[in-house]
Amino acid sequence: MAGLNKVILIGRIGKDPETFIFDDGTKKISFSLATTESYRDRTTNEWKDQTEWHNIVGYRYLAEKAIAKGDLVYIEGKIKNRKYSDKDGNEKYITEILSEKIHMLAKPHGNDPSSPSTEPRSNQEENEPMPDTRPTPSTASIEDDLPF
Repeated sequence: MAGLNKVILIGRIGKDPETFIFDDGTKKISFSLATTESYRDRTTNEWKDQTEWHNIVGYRYLAEKAIAKGDLVYIEGKIKNRKYSDKDGNEKYITEILSEKIHMLAKPHGNDPSSPSTEPRSNQEENEPMPDTRPTPSTASIEDDLPF
């Protein structure tokens, strides 16, 4: 059976993309992408954010996308590992996402009312415990649903 190497990320561009043009005219774009997940700390019951940084590269027409630092983008691609030698001759290894699709979702602080908010949550919201909104089943309703 064949394997699958597929990555889907939604995040904000960390710095303006760098564009490289090779001798044959092929364009390459390179930038960092931040993805942030929120989770509740079990000991303090506070919401915390965990940010991961990803190295993104794209070639040809993807290198011509008009994207900039802070933009919210959707990326599809695959994981690539490569090795190179730095200027001192030391071997370095890097993991990158080779993008196959890049879609703009929102500009930072854009005027589009449908764009997601880029404002951070207030400290009060972060410190308040989130109420448990799951319905609590009663034993009567469970017994009523039984077919016998």
